[in-house]
Amino acid sequence: MSATSWAWLVLLFPLLGSITIALGFKKTSWRFAGIVGTGAIALAFACGIGALICLLGEDPEARHHASSLWEYASVASLQIKLGIYVDPLSIFMVLVVSGVSTLIHVYSFGYMQSDEGYHRFFSYLNFFVFSMLLLVLAGNFVLLIVGWAFVGFASYALISYWYRRTTATRAGMKAFVINVVGDIGLVLAAFLIFQQLGTFEYTEVFAKAPEVFHTNEWTVTAICLLLLVGAFAKSAQLPFHTWLPDAMEGPTPVSSLIHAATMVTAGVYLIARTHILFVLAPTAADIAAFVGLATLLVAATIALVMTDLKRAIAYSTMSQIGYMVVGVSIGAYSAGMFHLMTHAFFKALLFMAAGSIIAAMANEQNIDKMSGFGKAMRFTSVTMLCGGLALAAFPFTSGFFSKDEILAYASARGGMYLIFTILGYFGALLTAIYTFRLIFRVLGGDPCKEAQELIDTGHVAHAHTPFNPATGEEEDTDVGFPGADHHIADQTPSMKFAMGILAFLALFAGFIQVPGVDETVTHFLDPVFADSPLTAIVPSTTASWIGLAIGAAISLAGIGIAYFLYVASPETPRRLQERFSAVHTFLYNKWYFDEAIDFLVVRPALAIGRFANRVFERYVIDGAITGGTEETVGRAGAIVRTFQNGIVRTYGLFLIFGAVGLALYFLIQQS
Repeated sequence: MSATSWAWLVLLFPLLGSITIALGFKKTSWRFAGIVGTGAIALAFACGIGALICLLGEDPEARHHASSLWEYASVASLQIKLGIYVDPLSIFMVLVVSGVSTLIHVYSFGYMQSDEGYHRFFSYLNFFVFSMLLLVLAGNFVLLIVGWAFVGFASYALISYWYRRTTATRAGMKAFVINVVGDIGLVLAAFLIFQQLGTFEYTEVFAKAPEVFHTNEWTVTAICLLLLVGAFAKSAQLPFHTWLPDAMEGPTPVSSLIHAATMVTAGVYLIARTHILFVLAPTAADIAAFVGLATLLVAATIALVMTDLKRAIAYSTMSQIGYMVVGVSIGAYSAGMFHLMTHAFFKALLFMAAGSIIAAMANEQNIDKMSGFGKAMRFTSVTMLCGGLALAAFPFTSGFFSKDEILAYASARGGMYLIFTILGYFGALLTAIYTFRLIFRVLGGDPCKEAQELIDTGHVAHAHTPFNPATGEEEDTDVGFPGADHHIADQTPSMKFAMGILAFLALFAGFIQVPGVDETVTHFLDPVFADSPLTAIVPSTTASWIGLAIGAAISLAGIGIAYFLYVASPETPRRLQERFSAVHTFLYNKWYFDEAIDFLVVRPALAIGRFANRVFERYVIDGAITGGTEETVGRAGAIVRTFQNGIVRTYGLFLIFGAVGLALYFLIQQS
């Protein structure tokens, strides 16, 4: 089989899985839904490996293939094909997305057992993965937009999965609306591309662009800026990031899927895929890099004070995506994609560990109420520590190699790009502090009530009354609410299996890209980025190892600071909070981005809507246009009705007048 044949199967299995589960939900058991859903994604991953083997058997220069099933539209010069594009970048993304998603499905098999909407959950989950795979395999901008929109819808469905929670439905709508704003940017970019280049096909666009556009020409810059609107909205970069923390209203496996393998990485992929356009628009590329830098710093400062366990990890995702955006924007393409891969491993693991702990806490998510789980849940604690070490870039973990490779490239590029190295290391320090703030507070200390009950009885504590952790309101356990039972990794084999594999990858996956030893990811992706002059900038092995040494020192320093603040001197954070209360309030309120957007965007939009409804709609549309037309027609009809008297001589008279009028008209025209 060819690489493209394998790629079509990659798309087929998740779609079939979603449809099969949806159609059979009344006649099949929850176990059937879990097995079919997990098996479909596992088969997609296996087909991705098949495509990889095919590509590796070819010359690097020939590792790009386009395939289409049929022409979707063909009008004049417009030709849109239902086609895919298979190259090292798309297959790299396929393997990351389907591989991590398979483990998330395995985890979900146990975690969601008691939920009344189990079939619906796995159908949605399969559709989400299918949408993301369609996005990364799309062979033209039209199919990319279709996958992009599908991902947005699937995220809405999964974030709002517990639809009886008002907080969940609002979070889903927020994510959907913000992503639609990004969709508009992507669609406008596609229109401009077609207007200038006459095609939507990737191969033709990337071949024609250097011939048509000049460097920093306004058209290509506008195209790239519009692409960035889509990328920033999907990848939760400033100022489109506010949906991401609220997305934690979905079940924990959804948080893991959105943050690790799908959706938020779509923006990074888009910049990497269209890198040749950004090479022609360096101003847009620099804007993207600086937005990524700002995002990673802002998110890291918020994570320092966040008390909701899942939201703290969510802000960590936002920060790490910032590193990836910086990487693919400044020319460190392989480094950015390498960090995307390692981040998928340790971030999925951290969310799984968090879900296990939240289940033990009977759905409570406040870290102020958690402690001592290192003694109560050994397996969960060890795997959470593995994920935390990788996130904090502890020496020789996966995050250590991938994140510092981006910073080393920025240093090698020099000039103003040194700022990305300096502030990137500062962000790494903050990352180590907030990561081990969570670990020391949740795993360390004396066991809390729930942890102690788990130690004493071996059973997970159940809340007497189910509640919404965001509002404290009482809930049911019927469809649309979380299930009645709570499953933890230490007692659920499927959860333990998924977390064990991810823990191994979080620790050791970085060894496939060690400076001066091997560059597996770089060599594989080289053919994709060979047309960019920025790939000629290569940090020396010595410089890379110096950067790694600096990164190691910063990581250890951050862990040491967290140890001092939360273990050795636990009163210090409280004193700092009291002394710098204004700063703490500012950070705890997330830099007031939600309030600013509400004031600058939401309220004006509502005011315009109310004006349109009360004034424009009522007086202009209903009064002048609709009402005026209705009145005119009514009066004309009344006049005509007066002549409809049934007398034949009256009709004859009007017929004569009409004939005379026509005759006079033609006489005047001839004269």
